[in-house]
Amino acid sequence: MMSFFCLVPLFVCARSFVSPPAVARPHVFRLQAAEDVESPRLESVKALFESRLTTLEHLLRRAEGHFNGSESFLQERLAADMLPFGTQIAFTCNQPRNFALWCAGRPPDNLDPRVTSLAQAYEHVATTKDLLAGISHVADDKLSEVTRLDLGQGTYLELSGTAYVDDFLMPNFYFHLCTAYGILRMAGVDLGKRDYMIHLAPLLKQKQG
Repeated sequence: MMSFFCLVPLFVCARSFVSPPAVARPHVFRLQAAEDVESPRLESVKALFESRLTTLEHLLRRAEGHFNGSESFLQERLAADMLPFGTQIAFTCNQPRNFALWCAGRPPDNLDPRVTSLAQAYEHVATTKDLLAGISHVADDKLSEVTRLDLGQGTYLELSGTAYVDDFLMPNFYFHLCTAYGILRMAGVDLGKRDYMIHLAPLLKQKQG
């Protein structure tokens, strides 16, 4: 039997929503919310996701330059029983993607885990950023709303909005982002912490004198 942690990214859905078959969706949902009060907490989560997706784009560009047109690295894995790099990209994007849909009161819509081209990987990041950009006017009471996450094989979680963001989306997001980084390092891409922490680059200051 698959472990709980293997099931999470593959079968999660909210409010008994049954995940659709994995099909690439080129369109972007238009997000609308009825609330007129913005939540500073959710705005900060949105900004964090946007920033780290830019980091993911940076990692993809470094890989593209290193492999010089070859896309075979999309099938690289850290271990035989782990998912390939391309799937790590999709699963990284699924977390902010489903965050944006949750903010709008819509069910999750996971990306096709079969990422077979670099263009597809870039598109996943871009469409996820578009979804995040559509978030607006979400009230603080969203954080207390109970969300049901169906994990498959008859198991599910019921989490408050705060727990959904802090204990589910964020850990999953960083797990898959870090795994993608690790795969590229293993494959020989010249990466370092400077690349993973590139979101701090605009804040760097030069000591005078």
